[in-house]
Amino acid sequence: MTELPRIISVDDHVIEPAHLFDSWLPRKHRDKGPKPLTAGIGELEYVGGKYRISMDPDGPPTDWWIYEDLQFPYKRNIAAVGFDRDEMTLEGITREQMRPGCWNPAERLKDMDLNHVEGSLCFPTFPRFCGQTFAEAHDKDVALACVRAYNDWMVEEWCGDSGGRLIPLCLIPLWDVDLAVAEIRRNAARGVRAVTFSELPTHLGLPSIHTGYWDPFFAVCEETGTVVNMHIGSSSQMPAASPDAPPAVQASLSFNNAMASMMDFLFSGVLVKFPQLKLAYSEGQMGWVPYALERADDVWAEHRAWGGVRDLIPEPPSTYYRRQIYCCFFRDKHGVASLDAVGRDNATFETDYPHVDSTFPHTRQVALDHVQGLDDETVYKLMRGNAIRMLDLDLDRTPAEYRARTVAGH
Repeated sequence: MTELPRIISVDDHVIEPAHLFDSWLPRKHRDKGPKPLTAGIGELEYVGGKYRISMDPDGPPTDWWIYEDLQFPYKRNIAAVGFDRDEMTLEGITREQMRPGCWNPAERLKDMDLNHVEGSLCFPTFPRFCGQTFAEAHDKDVALACVRAYNDWMVEEWCGDSGGRLIPLCLIPLWDVDLAVAEIRRNAARGVRAVTFSELPTHLGLPSIHTGYWDPFFAVCEETGTVVNMHIGSSSQMPAASPDAPPAVQASLSFNNAMASMMDFLFSGVLVKFPQLKLAYSEGQMGWVPYALERADDVWAEHRAWGGVRDLIPEPPSTYYRRQIYCCFFRDKHGVASLDAVGRDNATFETDYPHVDSTFPHTRQVALDHVQGLDDETVYKLMRGNAIRMLDLDLDRTPAEYRARTVAGH
């Protein structure tokens, strides 16, 4: 390998600018829509796996969103780039204190250039990973307008002038599958090929994927080529441990939600019914995938009669994983060592900018450390080729095409 290909990161994050809803929400809804505010933050409490946060006029200045009865602060760990490791805390932060690439698209592109990244798919922050903030709102007319406003901002402002380098990732109104279908169609018509969804919707009080309720959503995603992206924590619940365990325990177990969700899909029949549907697990890493597939196939082979899937899943579950599911990684040498079992066509790469886990500005070095010894074609797939195929990006599909484009100066 002479040079690491420029990376397509399938999991980054955006801090929403203060003007988002004033600019993009219809005027009739602005009084009830989210409002930006800078105010002091109180001391953070972590109790039973959940954070308790309050305003304190004497606390450090923090940028908040105020929406119905929600007070949502930005914390340093979600805008961590530029801070030393020991400064990446749960303290409040203002946009002025953040690296501008957190919320400014032009500055994000500069940081991507510094970080050997060509393309980036960004999850939301204030709406939470799959739009739970709006799903929990009382006034659903305003909430629907907020979902649409966020998507308009995402497509037209955040991604609009990036030359395709910032890749739009849109929300759906989770509380109504028919509205969700309409929003998928609206965004697909303007070229959007990615939507965010909950890894475990029942944790949000929504129907499970086994009920058939979400079939119209899966059908329209299949029809439009829209990838269903599920970020760890998109169920608003991290894996359980002792109620008094420190946050580090949750952080270490975060892949468990992705594993549980994947098992749900593999045995649901959804991937049988919708054979062109594409699922992507974000920030879940991939070292766990080989045993999960081995166990799923063993259960299917040995226990499918009493396990309730004899007539539902006609082939070994790993068949559907390899055909339709993508995982991603950024610090997972065990996963790379198990790449044949993970699937060389199923793994993608991420930088997690600007979160505390981000590899910025050392992503190139981190990636090289992981892929040393792999052949050029595999490195290309991991760093960009699989992401290009997954998201149907208008970019080169092979290493030869990439080299030709690079030599031509494009």
